[in-house]
Amino acid sequence: MTFRIEVESDDCMSSGKCVADYPSVFMFDEEELATLVPNASLTDQEAIKVARNCPSRAIIVFDENNTQIDT
Repeated sequence: MTFRIEVESDDCMSSGKCVADYPSVFMFDEEELATLVPNASLTDQEAIKVARNCPSRAIIVFDENNTQIDT
């Protein structure tokens, strides 16, 4: 499987957990909100882990059918 992740910037509270844990995948934008590094990827297990660890639940994971995964 190949999961896809998105960051809901309206929900992001800039804790930095995702940036600290996966700096090759997440970065802060000019508003200090988490965003994805272009062309970065995570394994499916990493995608679920980072979504679960997001304190504001701003990281959303989708499966190959674009169905949101419950994390």
